[in-house]
Amino acid sequence: MSAKVLTTAAAKEANIDIIEDGRGTQAVHDVVVAMRAARRSGSANTKTKAEVDLSGAKPWRQKGTGRARAGYKSSPIWRGGGVVFGPKPRDYSKKVAKSVRRLAFRKALSERINGGDVLTIDNFVVPQLKTKSFVDLVREQTDAAKVLIVSDSFDEKTYKSARNVKPVSLATASDVNTEQLLGFQKILITQKALEKLAERTRPPSPRVTPR
Repeated sequence: MSAKVLTTAAAKEANIDIIEDGRGTQAVHDVVVAMRAARRSGSANTKTKAEVDLSGAKPWRQKGTGRARAGYKSSPIWRGGGVVFGPKPRDYSKKVAKSVRRLAFRKALSERINGGDVLTIDNFVVPQLKTKSFVDLVREQTDAAKVLIVSDSFDEKTYKSARNVKPVSLATASDVNTEQLLGFQKILITQKALEKLAERTRPPSPRVTPR
């Protein structure tokens, strides 16, 4: 059970829609930026002068001290006072059209296939629930340090054996995304997963509107 490099010709035979022109580069950028922005917590928060827990009394009287007028201790000019235009909790997520996401996925997969970084294997199943068994199985297929393994599904033994191997990640063919396709040195894909990826790269069928 040794992995084979998925060539462009073999990918076309598997009905994967390969992008061979320059299309999709901007789509990949937009999708990756949107995915990373969506992971931001957006929880940064500062208090305004109305929210700080300070007295509303004047620090000193209005006249007669020779000092500048001061109205309240929560003023932003004082230490411990409010913050002007400080960060507030917000949503950093960006909207990306479905057609752009589909184009970015096709572009990323096409580039990895054209670069010879995609390997195919019949199936990927760990014989016993051991991290060492998982590592040995991966090393039999490739000597790359960072590997993405894509399958239609994984059994419990494979999932648990892979938990402590951080440079290697598991993803199903229906859930793998553009950022994952670009983030690993090699991509190991099972035959059943290849069929699912071919479905995801096909252009959508045109919608027929009734007259």
